[in-house]
Amino acid sequence: MDSSGVSSFPENPVGLDRVCEEEYTSQSRLLQEFTEIATIDKAWAFTSSSGYGSKGMFAISQPNLLANVRRRYILSSHISNKSSDSVSFEWAPFPVEMTGVFTIVPSPSGSKLLVVRNAENDSPTRFEIWGPAQVEKEFQVPRSIHGSVYADGWFEGISWNFDETLIAYVAEEPVPSKPTFTCFGYKKGDTTEKDMGNWKGQGEWEEDWGETYAGKRQPALFVINIISGEVQAVEGVGRFLSVGQVVWAPAAENSNQYLVFVGWPSDARKLGIKHCYNRPCALYAVTAPFSKSQATNSGDNASKDVAVIALTQSISSAFFPRFSPDGKYLVFLSARTAVDSGAHWATNSLHRIDWPADGKPGQSGKIVEVVPVVMCPDDGCFPGLYLSKIPSKPWLSDGFTLILSSIWGSTEAILSVNALSGQVSQISPSNSNSAWGLLALDGDSIIAVSSSPVDIPQIKYGVLAGKASEDAKWSWLDVTSPISRCSEKVRSFLSSRQFDILKIPVRDIAENLTKGASKPYEAIFVSSKSQKNDMRDPLIVVLHGGPHSVSLSGFSKSLAFLSSLGYSLLIVNYRGSLGFGEEALQSLPGKVGSQDVNDVLAAIDHVIDMGLADPSKIAVMGGSHGGFLTTHLIGQAPDKFAAACARNPACNLSLMVGTTDIPDWVYVESFGSEGKSIFTEVASPENLTAFYNKSPVSHISKVETPTLLLLGAKDLRVPVSSGIQYARALKERGREVKVIVFPEDTHGLERPQSDFESYLNIGVWFKKYCS
Repeated sequence: MDSSGVSSFPENPVGLDRVCEEEYTSQSRLLQEFTEIATIDKAWAFTSSSGYGSKGMFAISQPNLLANVRRRYILSSHISNKSSDSVSFEWAPFPVEMTGVFTIVPSPSGSKLLVVRNAENDSPTRFEIWGPAQVEKEFQVPRSIHGSVYADGWFEGISWNFDETLIAYVAEEPVPSKPTFTCFGYKKGDTTEKDMGNWKGQGEWEEDWGETYAGKRQPALFVINIISGEVQAVEGVGRFLSVGQVVWAPAAENSNQYLVFVGWPSDARKLGIKHCYNRPCALYAVTAPFSKSQATNSGDNASKDVAVIALTQSISSAFFPRFSPDGKYLVFLSARTAVDSGAHWATNSLHRIDWPADGKPGQSGKIVEVVPVVMCPDDGCFPGLYLSKIPSKPWLSDGFTLILSSIWGSTEAILSVNALSGQVSQISPSNSNSAWGLLALDGDSIIAVSSSPVDIPQIKYGVLAGKASEDAKWSWLDVTSPISRCSEKVRSFLSSRQFDILKIPVRDIAENLTKGASKPYEAIFVSSKSQKNDMRDPLIVVLHGGPHSVSLSGFSKSLAFLSSLGYSLLIVNYRGSLGFGEEALQSLPGKVGSQDVNDVLAAIDHVIDMGLADPSKIAVMGGSHGGFLTTHLIGQAPDKFAAACARNPACNLSLMVGTTDIPDWVYVESFGSEGKSIFTEVASPENLTAFYNKSPVSHISKVETPTLLLLGAKDLRVPVSSGIQYARALKERGREVKVIVFPEDTHGLERPQSDFESYLNIGVWFKKYCS
């Protein structure tokens, strides 16, 4: 005891007593073992230069917690001995770390590799062209030409031309000049001088594309000639479009070469685009720089050649364009159901346009619907297309069969799609509850990855017996891989767990419900194999965001960690989730906070009635809309939950509507499709009242559950003020609440240290209140 009477500083970190600190120590060691498991991000396959077998290249990543970044590697393999019952992958002894690399894109032949290094501040962007043994070219593109290259999976578009001399890509347009001031006041004219005698003002504010795109205002098209290093902006597009997903159109003799790209209107209000497929977009074509005939054109002809051509005027959404191998037609996805209804994601459709034989696109091309929107799938049948990407090389050698991976209920399946007839077939094992994702095509074979809540990702090799057809037979072979490894402790734990996909009947079916919305929804249940009937593990209810998203039956390091602490998991795909047909999805807008809440409560009661859960030991967690549901549940069913955790939750829609990057989401989810037509930037008092009544904060007086809130200070989707207000209201009422704010994180809390600390705190919080 200090004799001065002044108490000493506590030895434990803020908010931790000695018991919690011991729990932190033990759980953090276990979480570390799950965190270290590598992730397969992408893969490519190429014909081997020797003519024997093929080459595989895998992009893998792993969190580096100390540096708070993801380490990225490339691991190569030689693929040989391919038959219906045998394949051999000969792996390089070690991966190669891609330090400082923003993205990589192999050329179509696999003989070259583009490596892009996006610079920070005012430094140039670096383009490197790698050959088999060395860097063959390096170019530096200054900020006066363009800013950072996009490689985000949405605006991203990096495409080699067919002779591998030109690369089209998307980058941020140059930053507009800003006013310069000196000690004498404003300095006329623009200047790039940097000295102690002047400083740059801010200039006029301009809209950006919202969450994760802060400062990204205008994605634009560029082409680099890798022989000369010359970079040219693509003319004719203008600032009325933000562009992405560029591909080269087939070359035709005596014709300019064209680029096809996706364009989003950007001359009006930019609403957040991350996970928002309801933003209108279309396909366009434009003459590419460096075209052979372009240099011979002049005057009026030149201006006509660079005019942008709208290819899909008759449809409200078109993206992910892919040309058939023979160049005779172009296929693309459409999210027109999302655009037309206002739901941020909905069932996709697949379409086809015939490409002119002379290589000159026009606006009058007929759009053929290949795979329509599925409204209400029959039990066990194809539920519709739900894709977040299409591979750059999706075609089998017949030239008309696409291979895709798509959400199918609570799983992900690999599909073959006949682009001429529209026939869709599931070619991953139909008796598997695991999630199957497409990595790459190796000729007419498939490199895939399969995982489940109790199985880390494993590479699979699909071999086609005979020709692709509706009844084609595919053999799936296991591939031994150094990527698919984990510690013995993790492996031992996973071997003791099991999972099932449960069908949850809809309670209290209303007369006006559609057939699709009346069908059972699903929940993934993860539990111990050795659980005794009289000793049921505590249960964590896991809720996805969106709400038009889905929790898949694939491996999650974070959820596997929580399960390893001795919990069963109930992962609910309530109605409104992707993968169950359009009628079920569209049943939720206008009913958030009621239908989705009741679905979750029904799923919980279902597993209790089955004897799988102890009603006195239930915790609930979710992020974004899952946090909205979490905070609704502890208010509407205050006696149901022993503990709760909400990550960036939408707690007060009347507050969120004026600060989020997607205010239209608040209207559509509150009022249904009518919300799209009444959306306005300044909500009326009546609408604000309706938003409040739809919000978890309207039930806050009933909350009794100890609640952990995890918030990102740079979240533009659900700004941090929503969670802070909710936490303060709980504290005001004397409720147990803990708040952790990550100052540099956005909505997903995806930075490695933030993700680690989040799930460590979730584990400790649930252990304290629900063990």
